[in-house]
Parts: sequence; structure tokens; C-alpha cells
Amino acid sequence: MAAFGRMLDVLDMLRERCPWDRKQTNESLRPNTIEETFELCDAVLKHDDANICKELGDVLLHVCFYAKIGQESGVFDIADVCDRLTDKLIFRHPHVYHPSQVGSPQPRPLPYGAENAPEDGAGESISANHVAVNWEQIKLREKDGNKSVLAGVPDALPSLIKAYRIQDKAANVGFDWEEKDGVWDKVKEELGELQQELCNADRDRATEELGDFMFSVINAARLYGLNPDNALEKTNAKFARRFNYIEQRARQDGRQLKDMTLGEMDELWNEAKRFEKDK
Repeated sequence: MAAFGRMLDVLDMLRERCPWDRKQTNESLRPNTIEETFELCDAVLKHDDANICKELGDVLLHVCFYAKIGQESGVFDIADVCDRLTDKLIFRHPHVYHPSQVGSPQPRPLPYGAENAPEDGAGESISANHVAVNWEQIKLREKDGNKSVLAGVPDALPSLIKAYRIQDKAANVGFDWEEKDGVWDKVKEELGELQQELCNADRDRATEELGDFMFSVINAARLYGLNPDNALEKTNAKFARRFNYIEQRARQDGRQLKDMTLGEMDELWNEAKRFEKDK
């Protein structure tokens, strides 16, 4: 608490005495907030604890900065932010704070790799999956909560993450595959429709079918307990690492990539793969 208070005191002083901090608004902070959030996510993917700590501080600064602007406008302050969050957490966790209000667990099938062990709960067992299902239903009952199941998915989310969240929220109210293996028939169906439209050279229809195919793959990942965004980011990093190796080797030989044949680049690509396996 002392550390948090010290940080708020420093923010107050900067807001008063620093020209840059003084001129900031919600709108001017927004792009930086997005950048800081992605930097935190990058540190998390890299398991970089030192940078996770650093980036958490940057994100926390933005939370407090928005609250400071709200305080100056007389609409809310950091205490209101904390109180609303605390009230929401208590309301959405009746199995912890009001276990007598929680009915018998009737969860949907858990995805592959999810936690199956029941949690302790004042005389009644409840699974992590049951908590997730209750969470969405409770949000719909809140006075100023979501008016529909999908209303809580921000429009500004990247498309891949948005698809995952849409599917997850729908599943939490029972709109999901009864058996996860059934999703593969859908994936194959969507791939076939995409290939057909590509053969037809119908760009608009092919674009639509590509979206359907990607949506089905994301759905499969969710059902098997895999995070498609993390998976794709790891593949992005792997591709960049191997491609950078090709470029570095070409530079060492005094050549440019555009002067190399595909076969030569592919040979270096496989060389990069072998080096990774040997590490």
C-alpha cells in the first residue's frame, strides 16, 4: 500500500509540474496504452519475468493516469475504480462469498487440457468450468452489465482474439460442440468450400470462406485447450528467426536475398531448423 501511495503521489506531481504529463488526455493516452499492453503480452510470451514486472508497471501507470483524469473531471477516482472492481469480483464469485446461492454444477464438457479437479467450496464442489459458465450468466444480471452474451467482446480486439472470445462466450451459455471431435468435420467442410471458391476465382466469396475456415480452426484450438493467438505468435517468431538466419548467412557470403535461388534459401532454412534442434 505504501508503494502504491508513493506511485500516486509521483503521478500527482508529474501531472502538475511536467508539461508532457499535464497535457495528456484520455484520447492521447489511448495509443500508448495499446502499445504498453502489447509490450506486456510480448514479455509474457517470452517468459521474461524482469520485463513482465517492468511492463506491468507501465500498464498500471496508464490505469492510474486515466483515473487521475477522471478525478480532475469529478467523475471518478482510483478509489472508485478499485471499489467497482472489488464489488464486481464479489458479485461474480457467489461460490466463494455466497455459496448457498450456487446451484448444483452442470457444466459443459471441459476442453482438452483444462483443469478438471473440483475446487473447495463451502460444502459443495464446483469446477473451474462451472465458474466460467456462471460468470457469463451473472454478467447478464448486473445492473450496468452486458445486455447480451457477446456484448462484452470489444470491437477493437484483434480479429483472431475476438473470434476466440466470441466462441468462448457462446460456449459458456451452452452453444458448443457436444463432442469436440465433431469440430474436425466442420474444419474439413470449410476448407473444401474455400478451395472451391478459389477454383471459381470468386475473390469475395473466397474471402468469406477463408474467414469461415479460420474461424473453424480457432474453434478447434479452443476445444482442445490451445490458445490460437499464442500459437500463431510463436510461429511468427519461429519464422522470423529462421528467415533472419537466411538473411544473415547471405550477408556473410556477400550476397543479397534477391540474388539467391529458392533452393539455396530453402537449404539455409533447413540449416536453421537443424541448429534449433541441436540447441
